[in-house]
Amino acid sequence: MAATDPRIAILPSPGMGHLIPLVQFAGDLHRRHRVFTTLIVPTDGPLSAAQSAFLSALPPGVDRILLPPVSFDDLPPDVKIETRISLTVTRSLPSISSALKSLIDGGNKPSALVVDLFGTDGFEAAAQFDIPPYIFFPSTAMVLSLFLHLPRLDETVSSEYWEVAEKLQIPGCIPIHGRDLLDPVQDRKNDAYKWALHNAKRYRLAHGIILNSFKELEPGPIEYFQGKESRENGNPSVYPIGPLVQTGSPKPDSDGGCMEWLEEQPRGSVLFISFGSGGSLSQEQITELALGLELSEQRFLWVLRRPSGSDANRDYFSIKDAGDPLAYLPEGFVERTKGRGLVVPLWAPQAKILAHGSGLIEQGGSRGEPDVSSAGHTLHCIFCNVTTMVIRHRATVFDVPGRQEVEVMIEQTVRVVAASLRAPGLIP
Repeated sequence: MAATDPRIAILPSPGMGHLIPLVQFAGDLHRRHRVFTTLIVPTDGPLSAAQSAFLSALPPGVDRILLPPVSFDDLPPDVKIETRISLTVTRSLPSISSALKSLIDGGNKPSALVVDLFGTDGFEAAAQFDIPPYIFFPSTAMVLSLFLHLPRLDETVSSEYWEVAEKLQIPGCIPIHGRDLLDPVQDRKNDAYKWALHNAKRYRLAHGIILNSFKELEPGPIEYFQGKESRENGNPSVYPIGPLVQTGSPKPDSDGGCMEWLEEQPRGSVLFISFGSGGSLSQEQITELALGLELSEQRFLWVLRRPSGSDANRDYFSIKDAGDPLAYLPEGFVERTKGRGLVVPLWAPQAKILAHGSGLIEQGGSRGEPDVSSAGHTLHCIFCNVTTMVIRHRATVFDVPGRQEVEVMIEQTVRVVAASLRAPGLIP
């Protein structure tokens, strides 16, 4: 690296769903513009196997500084994921400052510090060294518009958002009910909401926001970001650069045999089910989904984690001690669906699966849209961290219909979705 080569620092929030697109972004910067990147990685403990493998095989032009782990011993066990992510960054601030100072002392002062959606406290470290701060937003343009608008909503709405009768208008988006907003804003008394609002208020301090989406996918909010109204509202410039997708990633040990299995399946026949880098279902939801898939007779590839208990994002920080998720499936399910279904524990190469000719759709995590759109698939979602879910966590959904009715509902949904995607023109 020459002394004149530009360098940036990237501060990813914990979780593979944040780390993967940021590394892809860093690799693209080096390949296209010869920009070097140092990842400053905060942690709350030992890395998972997936994280270790990923960070040991970074693309050219990208290196890393692994920060000392922070402690969460003072937090209650039911603390929400948004609180943990934000506190990981906040409690790492002294280490972040030390990492930036070491780069500067070595003659490699970053031209920018890029954080992601819950990492804006990192701006404090950037300010110490007069480094311009930027945000990389790995989710959708609609969610970004919500975050930018959240301080205004907080000022104008006195009740819980889900209690508001009329639909809420998010700039550039269709009006939606407050009950359909993201999970962390559903309980304004919870620390998760306070941290979401804290970060949202700081978005205006960024010199710019880099968005992993594109205008053809989300024209409404992106046109708003690029228009006069957004500037008048004090928002920073937004740069839509998506879709960024992982194409040649390392894997923990193996792909669980899923790629070989896909080779044996008819083209466009397999339903891919994944819930993001940390999403998981309760035991009851696993059972209902499994029995619904079995009744549907649909081919499927399911990335499964152990049941979540009260927190659907429990595995977000680490999956290293997850045990055998297959033990939580209904007895005999694997044998009864053998040949037309494959359950892969913990991890699978999502981008490769979606690019494979046998892949049909994905149901998944909070940033699956870029992978799916780049592979030419239609996306049908069951989000684990929002309230608009096909399989809800609320007891009313499981208490009102009986188990058999829920199984039939899932079976019918799977059949309808699969049939619609096989319509002429949707599968090449």
